[in-house]
Amino acid sequence: MALATASCGFHLRGNYMLPDDIAKLSLTSFDQYGQLHRQVKSQFQLHGIEPVAPSSRVPNLHLISESTGERTLSLYQNARAAEYELTYTVRYRIVVPEKGSQTYTTRVNRTFLDNPLTALAKSVERDMIEQEMREQAAKQIMRQLARLTAIFNQMEEQELEALLEQNTDNDERVSTELGLDVKADSAAADPAARQDNQAESAQ
Repeated sequence: MALATASCGFHLRGNYMLPDDIAKLSLTSFDQYGQLHRQVKSQFQLHGIEPVAPSSRVPNLHLISESTGERTLSLYQNARAAEYELTYTVRYRIVVPEKGSQTYTTRVNRTFLDNPLTALAKSVERDMIEQEMREQAAKQIMRQLARLTAIFNQMEEQELEALLEQNTDNDERVSTELGLDVKADSAAADPAARQDNQAESAQ
């Protein structure tokens, strides 16, 4: 198994198989001092990715935005919300030089019980849940990085197929035009054929 993964350009780093293309990776974000940025950077260290300065020659992971939403799951008897579902959303872009870029959205959901009798503990619990959601989102980003090679290979195959189809269409048009030219030349060289062509034109 180790030989097979090595021959495919993968190396085992941390818990995921990451392609060699991202052995060195630059990280930029909407908030370089935010908790999400720190979580992703710690995942770099865990998976053996060397963080480097942004450059046009190295792959880049850019954290575009993060947001937290909630919806009510259940109510108390007084119609006050009792349980929420929290949704943490992250948008990010991966750019690999000479291969392309892809933008992704990852979401993490958690339930949260809103107890009005423990307001302080409730606030602390929610902060802990949101921190766990950031950690989970950072891990999902790493899983997406592990699929980069397959994604870009598929993109290259699709581009190659489109190019081959375009070339095939061009060859068919050229062949048809050449066929018409040869027929016209033959008619010009053969008086009988020229008369037939004139008769066909008259009809």
